[in-house]
Amino acid sequence: MNSAVSVNPSPTAGRRTHSHVFDEGNPLGEKKARLAIWLTATMMVLEIASGYYFNSMALLADGWHMSSHALALGLSVAAYVAARRLSGNPRFAFGTWKIEVLAGYTSALFLLLVAGLMVYESVVRLLSPAAIGYEQAIAVAVIGLAVNLACAWLLKDGHHHGHGDDHEHGHAHDGDAAHEDINLRSAYLHVVADAATSVMAIVALVGGMLWGFGWLDPVMGLVGAALVAAWALGLLRSSSRVLLDAEMDAPVVREVREAIGEGAPAATISDLHVWRVGKGKYACIVALEAKDDLNADDVRQLLSIHEELAHVTVEVNAPAPA
Repeated sequence: MNSAVSVNPSPTAGRRTHSHVFDEGNPLGEKKARLAIWLTATMMVLEIASGYYFNSMALLADGWHMSSHALALGLSVAAYVAARRLSGNPRFAFGTWKIEVLAGYTSALFLLLVAGLMVYESVVRLLSPAAIGYEQAIAVAVIGLAVNLACAWLLKDGHHHGHGDDHEHGHAHDGDAAHEDINLRSAYLHVVADAATSVMAIVALVGGMLWGFGWLDPVMGLVGAALVAAWALGLLRSSSRVLLDAEMDAPVVREVREAIGEGAPAATISDLHVWRVGKGKYACIVALEAKDDLNADDVRQLLSIHEELAHVTVEVNAPAPA
């Protein structure tokens, strides 16, 4: 026996045709990211110009760091637009959501490049100290921090969605990580990282102005670079797992095995593939060996309680001869 069916659990689950749009996008996040771009780009120009003029490495590093944020925010918005406009394109077998994830991965690479630039500039300033216009640089850094905090406030809630009804179905979900908007998280991390470097720049400038600790300015640049690199590596790990479909350790995989084991104990799973196709949405391919009294529709019903399974393909085969 060989029975297979591809289903998209929905009120019309009995139909064999279905949409391959598994993610609804994030219009609010896109709107907020657009506004954050303008705020960030304006402050970027002011900080870079002031850093050169007042000879502050901490301020200059913060300005160049903010330039990467402007680029990253633009990349996030472009990814939202591309994913939305290409959502109906049949070339994308499992939707266009991973365009957004790819943007998050690329933003993480930008963060690493900025961290490297901060290290280089800070080392140069440690080896060749220069006079700093402290009062002016502090004023600009405070303004930059205010802009960073405003952008962080704009972006912090744009990726949260309501999932309060998930537990009514009596099964566990993957939690906030699976429902996270990786694209918007990358933009959020950029502005948070810049806020942190702004704080460090202010501390360094105040220390240099009050106590003559001129070395504190480039040292804070090195500390900021380490912080930025750590956040970038975390974002690279989370986005690359999705891009490489390396999520067979996700809780939903265990749920699939448990549902089949409890509902069809006589069946044996011979092949199972699960990967993410949207925020909190997964595709699943499962092959079973079972007797003639089990068919693909039976398995589909067993898995239908898991709403995170947006696309399910089932194959049931007769057991191999002894």
